[in-house]
Amino acid sequence: MGWTPSDLITAVILVVILFISLKYTIPHFRGEGSCCGGGGKPKLKRPKKLSYVAEEKRIRIEGMVCDNCAARVQNALNAIEGVSAKVRRSRGEAVVKADREIDADLLTGVISDLGYKVIDIR
Repeated sequence: MGWTPSDLITAVILVVILFISLKYTIPHFRGEGSCCGGGGKPKLKRPKKLSYVAEEKRIRIEGMVCDNCAARVQNALNAIEGVSAKVRRSRGEAVVKADREIDADLLTGVISDLGYKVIDIR
Protein backbone atom coordinates (compact mmCIF):
# COMPACT_ATOMS: atom_id res chain seq x y z
CA MET A 1 0.00 0.00 0.00
CA GLY A 2 1.62 3.25 -1.15
CA TRP A 3 1.02 6.96 -0.96
CA THR A 4 -0.98 8.51 -3.76
CA PRO A 5 -0.26 12.07 -4.92
CA SER A 6 -3.45 13.29 -3.25
CA ASP A 7 -2.35 11.68 0.05
CA LEU A 8 1.00 13.48 -0.16
CA ILE A 9 -0.63 16.84 -0.91
CA THR A 10 -3.03 16.39 2.01
CA ALA A 11 -0.16 15.47 4.34
CA VAL A 12 1.88 18.51 3.28
CA ILE A 13 -1.10 20.82 3.80
CA LEU A 14 -1.72 19.38 7.27
CA VAL A 15 1.94 19.79 8.24
CA VAL A 16 1.92 23.42 7.08
CA ILE A 17 -1.27 24.15 9.04
CA LEU A 18 0.19 22.49 12.14
CA PHE A 19 3.44 24.47 11.83
CA ILE A 20 1.61 27.81 11.48
CA SER A 21 -0.69 26.99 14.40
CA LEU A 22 2.20 26.11 16.69
CA LYS A 23 4.20 29.16 15.61
CA TYR A 24 1.51 31.51 16.93
CA THR A 25 0.10 29.39 19.76
CA ILE A 26 3.26 28.60 21.73
CA PRO A 27 4.22 32.26 22.36
CA HIS A 28 0.63 32.99 23.37
CA PHE A 29 0.65 30.32 26.07
CA ARG A 30 4.04 31.53 27.32
CA GLY A 31 2.50 34.99 27.74
CA GLU A 32 4.69 36.45 25.02
CA GLY A 33 2.11 36.81 22.28
CA SER A 34 -0.89 39.01 22.02
CA CYS A 35 -4.35 37.67 22.54
CA CYS A 36 -6.31 40.50 21.07
CA GLY A 37 -4.70 42.49 18.39
CA GLY A 38 -1.22 42.36 17.04
CA GLY A 39 2.16 41.28 18.20
CA GLY A 40 4.95 43.31 19.65
CA LYS A 41 4.67 46.25 21.97
CA PRO A 42 1.24 47.86 22.13
CA LYS A 43 1.04 51.52 21.11
CA LEU A 44 -0.36 53.46 24.05
CA LYS A 45 -2.07 56.78 24.00
CA ARG A 46 -0.51 58.51 26.95
CA PRO A 47 -2.83 59.87 29.62
CA LYS A 48 -3.61 63.53 28.97
CA LYS A 49 -2.35 66.27 31.26
CA LEU A 50 -5.50 67.80 32.70
CA SER A 51 -5.36 71.34 34.01
CA TYR A 52 -8.27 70.59 36.32
CA VAL A 53 -9.49 67.26 37.73
CA ALA A 54 -13.17 67.34 38.60
CA GLU A 55 -13.60 63.62 39.08
CA GLU A 56 -11.58 60.44 39.58
CA LYS A 57 -12.94 56.92 39.20
CA ARG A 58 -11.41 53.49 39.67
CA ILE A 59 -12.82 50.85 37.39
CA ARG A 60 -12.30 47.14 38.08
CA ILE A 61 -12.14 45.29 34.77
CA GLU A 62 -12.30 41.57 34.08
CA GLY A 63 -10.81 39.90 31.02
CA MET A 64 -7.58 41.81 30.40
CA VAL A 65 -5.01 39.05 30.02
CA CYS A 66 -2.12 40.77 28.27
CA ASP A 67 -0.52 44.15 27.70
CA ASN A 68 -2.42 44.53 24.44
CA CYS A 69 -5.70 44.19 26.34
CA ALA A 70 -4.67 46.93 28.76
CA ALA A 71 -3.47 49.14 25.90
CA ARG A 72 -6.80 48.74 24.06
CA VAL A 73 -8.74 49.78 27.16
CA GLN A 74 -6.41 52.69 27.95
CA ASN A 75 -6.50 53.96 24.37
CA ALA A 76 -10.29 53.78 24.23
CA LEU A 77 -10.70 55.63 27.54
CA ASN A 78 -8.16 58.29 26.58
CA ALA A 79 -10.06 58.88 23.34
CA ILE A 80 -12.96 60.29 25.39
CA GLU A 81 -12.83 64.09 25.48
CA GLY A 82 -11.64 65.41 28.84
CA VAL A 83 -10.55 61.99 30.15
CA SER A 84 -7.09 60.93 31.27
CA ALA A 85 -6.84 57.20 32.00
CA LYS A 86 -4.13 54.83 33.16
CA VAL A 87 -4.80 51.08 33.02
CA ARG A 88 -3.00 48.62 35.28
CA ARG A 89 -3.46 45.12 33.90
CA SER A 90 -1.78 43.52 36.92
CA ARG A 91 -4.44 45.04 39.19
CA GLY A 92 -7.25 44.65 36.69
CA GLU A 93 -8.18 48.29 36.99
CA ALA A 94 -8.27 51.63 35.27
CA VAL A 95 -7.82 54.94 37.05
CA VAL A 96 -9.83 57.55 35.17
CA LYS A 97 -9.49 61.27 35.81
CA ALA A 98 -11.75 63.76 34.09
CA ASP A 99 -12.05 67.51 33.83
CA ARG A 100 -15.83 67.20 34.28
CA GLU A 101 -18.33 64.67 35.56
CA ILE A 102 -18.23 61.53 33.43
CA ASP A 103 -21.19 59.16 33.28
CA ALA A 104 -20.34 55.66 34.54
CA ASP A 105 -22.52 54.18 31.77
CA LEU A 106 -20.31 55.85 29.15
CA LEU A 107 -17.17 54.32 30.66
CA THR A 108 -18.84 50.93 31.02
CA GLY A 109 -20.02 51.05 27.41
CA VAL A 110 -16.58 51.90 26.04
CA ILE A 111 -14.98 49.03 27.96
CA SER A 112 -17.78 46.55 27.20
CA ASP A 113 -17.60 47.36 23.48
CA LEU A 114 -14.01 46.10 23.56
CA GLY A 115 -15.14 42.77 25.00
CA TYR A 116 -14.18 43.26 28.66
CA LYS A 117 -16.43 43.23 31.71
CA VAL A 118 -16.69 46.10 34.17
CA ILE A 119 -16.94 44.66 37.68
CA ASP A 120 -17.12 47.86 39.69
CA ILE A 121 -16.75 51.62 39.38
CA ARG A 122 -15.82 53.66 42.47
